[in-house]
Amino acid sequence: MSATAEYMKRLVAAAALVALAACSTTEVASVEEPPAVPMTGQTNDPAPGFETVSAGSQEDFILNVGRRIYFPQDSAALDSVARATLDSQAAWLNRNPKWLLKLQGFSDDSGSASKMKTLSQKRADAAMAYLASKGVDPSRMWAKGYGNDREVRDCNDRSCKVQNRRVVSNLRTKPEES
Repeated sequence: MSATAEYMKRLVAAAALVALAACSTTEVASVEEPPAVPMTGQTNDPAPGFETVSAGSQEDFILNVGRRIYFPQDSAALDSVARATLDSQAAWLNRNPKWLLKLQGFSDDSGSASKMKTLSQKRADAAMAYLASKGVDPSRMWAKGYGNDREVRDCNDRSCKVQNRRVVSNLRTKPEES
């Protein structure tokens, strides 16, 4: 090793020692955090950061009930998964009568714009009828079909398009115009 390289090596080592010596070991006062909800590894564990979600809140509805249902292509039929989600929504809405519900229907681009708008309305209407059959007062709900105007993803792949064939249940505190 050359004398210059050896000198540089020692200079870097000395700078590192000076930097380390400048470090302080002063303790910082800790802020006490609320006790964490124990995670058990079960499906119904609270999502980290959402342990304090209040029952009956929008967050409770979104996290613990679910607000989206999906449909097969060119269909407004509710499958067993959609019905299970709607069953949970109905139970939650019946426990929380202060909330109104806007059901927004959507479709993919597998047909004409007017056909997709009609289909998306049928999807929203099907979800509303199902919720009404489970005891949710129809005067608390309204349905609007948007066709394929508001795609989640613009894609050609079948597995991607299914995300656009949906009804989204949105909580409201007052009625709104369509």
